Amino acid sequence: MLAPSVGPDAAVRGYLDHLLVERGLAANTLTSYRRDLTRYRQVLAATGRTDIGQVTPADVAAYVARLREGDDDHPPLAASSAGRAMAAVRGLHAYLFAQGLTAADPARPVPPPAPPRRLPKAISITDVERLLDAAGPGEGTDPRLLRDRALLEFLYATGARISEVTGLDVDDVELDGEPAVRLDGKGGKQRIVPLGRYATAALDAYLVRARPALAAATRRSAVPALFLNARGGRLTRQGAWGVLVAAAGRAGIAGVSPHTLRHSFATHLLDGGADIRVVQELLGHASVSTTQVYTLVTVEKLREVYAASHPRALG
Repeated sequence: MLAPSVGPDAAVRGYLDHLLVERGLAANTLTSYRRDLTRYRQVLAATGRTDIGQVTPADVAAYVARLREGDDDHPPLAASSAGRAMAAVRGLHAYLFAQGLTAADPARPVPPPAPPRRLPKAISITDVERLLDAAGPGEGTDPRLLRDRALLEFLYATGARISEVTGLDVDDVELDGEPAVRLDGKGGKQRIVPLGRYATAALDAYLVRARPALAAATRRSAVPALFLNARGGRLTRQGAWGVLVAAAGRAGIAGVSPHTLRHSFATHLLDGGADIRVVQELLGHASVSTTQVYTLVTVEKLREVYAASHPRALG
C-alpha cells in the first residue's frame, strides 16, 4: 500500500503539533524546531519537492552540506549548530515514517555533521620545565614536594595516563640498571616504558626521602602504591590532578589538564624525530591511527617554521 501524498508544509505542521500536544516540548525548544524546519521546508520547495515522501537521503545530505556551507541568507553553521538543526529534520522524518505517512525514513542513513578534529594540546619544552620547577625542588626534605616533583617528572617522562600512574605499585618500577616502568593500559594491555635520567633521579629521591615519611602516616598495613597521599594511602586521580593544576597555577600556565603532559610527551618525541610506531607503543595505543593525530600537531609547527623562515613563503 502506497503512503499518502503529504506536502512539506502539512508534514511540518503535523510534526510540530505532535511535539506540542503529545511530547509537551518547552516553548523555546518548539521555537527552535519551528525555525529549523521552516528553513528545511524552504530548501525542499526550492528543489521542487512537493511531496515529503519524495525526499531522498541525498536530499537530506545536501541540506546538511548547505547548513555547513551557508547561503545568501544564512551564514555557515558550525558542526554543533548544524547537528542541532539536523536533529529537527531527523525527528520529522522519523515521525512521518512511524505514522505511515512516508514509505521510508530518508534521514536515518545520513550521518550527523562531523565535528572538527581537535588537536591535542601540548605545551612547549620551556613550559614543561617551568611546570616541573613549580611542582617542587628536586632536592629538599618536604615529602609532598618531593612526591609532586617525582609525579610530574614521571608523567612527562613516560606519557602515561593519570589513571595508569596512580594505579602503579612500587614493584612496577625498576630504577637500577636500565630504569623502566611496567604500565597497565586500556584493555589490560601491558607495556614497558623506559625512564629518563631526570625522572629516575626524582623517583629515587622520592622513594628514599619522602615515601617512607608519607607511609608512616597510616595505621594500616603497608600500602604497595608508588605514589602516596599525605595520609599514607594511594594517591587518587583527583589528588594527582590537584598536584598538576596547582603547579600549573604557580608556573602561570593556563589550560593544563592531566592529559597535557601525555600530549606534550608524544609531540616532543615526534618533533625530535621519533618514529610514530615507537610513539604508538610508548603511549599504549592499539592502532597507529590514534597516534597519527599528533603528527597533525607537528605539521602545524612545520608550517609555522616554514612561513617564518622561507624567503618566499609569504606574499
